[in-house]
Amino acid sequence: MPFDIVSLLPDALVRHLPALVVVFPMLLAPITAVVPSWRVAWAIVLAGIVGSVICAFALVQVVYADGTLSYALGGWAPPLGIEFVVDKMNAPILLLVAIIGTLATIYALPTMVKEIPEEKRALFMSAFILCMAGLLGVAVTGDAFNLFVFLEISSISTYVLVAIGGMNDRRAFTAAFNYLIMGSIGATFYVIGVGFLYAATGTLNMTDLAARIPEVADSTTIHAGFAFIVVGLGLKLAMFPLHQWLPNAYAYSPNFVTVFLAATATKVAFYALVRLLFSVFSPALEFQQMTFTWVLAPLAAIAAITCSFQAVFQTDIKRMLAYSSVAQVGYMLLGLALATELGLSAGLFHLINHAMMKGALFMAVGGVALSLGSSQLRDFAGVARKAPWTMTAMAIAALSLVGVPLTAGFLSKVALFKAALVEGWWWVVVVLAMSSVLAVLYVGRILESTFFKTPGPTQMNVREAPIMLLLPLWVLALANIYFGIDASFITNLTDGAASIAFPGVRP
Repeated sequence: MPFDIVSLLPDALVRHLPALVVVFPMLLAPITAVVPSWRVAWAIVLAGIVGSVICAFALVQVVYADGTLSYALGGWAPPLGIEFVVDKMNAPILLLVAIIGTLATIYALPTMVKEIPEEKRALFMSAFILCMAGLLGVAVTGDAFNLFVFLEISSISTYVLVAIGGMNDRRAFTAAFNYLIMGSIGATFYVIGVGFLYAATGTLNMTDLAARIPEVADSTTIHAGFAFIVVGLGLKLAMFPLHQWLPNAYAYSPNFVTVFLAATATKVAFYALVRLLFSVFSPALEFQQMTFTWVLAPLAAIAAITCSFQAVFQTDIKRMLAYSSVAQVGYMLLGLALATELGLSAGLFHLINHAMMKGALFMAVGGVALSLGSSQLRDFAGVARKAPWTMTAMAIAALSLVGVPLTAGFLSKVALFKAALVEGWWWVVVVLAMSSVLAVLYVGRILESTFFKTPGPTQMNVREAPIMLLLPLWVLALANIYFGIDASFITNLTDGAASIAFPGVRP
């Protein structure tokens, strides 16, 4: 860690960090909902999320220095009691969600004024911080059923956040309803899968499941549970072809919601899949190897190319970036499907970089859309002349998405190339190269329109984004450059995460 946080905290607090990282936002959600002023609600949310950031930084420091932390809720020892576990695999996810949540909260202040009715803003912030608590809970829990509980806490809050966009665009109601249906199907599949695992093993604790599953690995019940879990989490993380809810949810949500979802929601669901596949099940199991080779890898490759191709022909920038997100999920799944420590590390590396890229891109689009009133590509003609700071930050993130050298996206793509070539999966390199070429096309359309086309009458009211929007935008834009030059901090985190998935591989 670049600086020591744990030494500044009392020992009694450090012991409870795994719970506090979730408790801070969860306890503040009902308080936020009833405060009379939405600005006070915003300040409470910001304070709570900053508390989670401090906890997350401290947890990263502790687990990388001392190893895995186990926290028994209520003093009931696992496997009978509910356990929170923080290790090298989920500590980076906690840190990512907390930091993105903080930046998104700052971004929310100017955007809410334009997009959310004043009487709804306190409730809006309450739903947001409850969603944060759910995502952090998914990352920290060591219980398969409680993962479902936290997943639904975050999902139900998200449905509300998306639907609130209907105040300005009624299409958001349809997008929220579709998201609700697909999300509920995914949750149902997941909980049915957990039920099968419980029927076969008699436990819900992930560590206990990992010890018992090898004894009954040939059971049809285990195979069915595995299939239901993969499909359920695949819906949540927008795995092709289960991604149909995502484009409309991103396109018609309030801009703040799109930023937060794009940078965190699918990332946490991806983590949940990694946790179940590598910590509960095992890549050594024959049926799991077959799933990696014949299901996940082909679907990921199709997503990387097909969804990039779809993005090229979109006329709405938010939908264009939404389809791009599905393609980028394909990149992460290709790293996972390699079923190697190097491949998983590369996939997680791209996960973190993608959060920075898409967070910045959606922030920039939202910043212009506040004054433009549209996210249509034709309406963005020449806006860089009116909002140079906003569009320059967007250009940096866009170049990172393509994978231009000296950006974070370049390094994670190189890591994926290396991991694939080590295993002889040369076709993965071809797939990623083709997807990157398509990314040049749709990113090029955005940059051409914003920087080189002549502004029309619709751009007369465009102005530079407010400072509260530019601040988090430029933090992410500069992060794309910094981690494109020196990504050692991120790679140390992702290498540590992959080492948890493959214990005993290293000497």
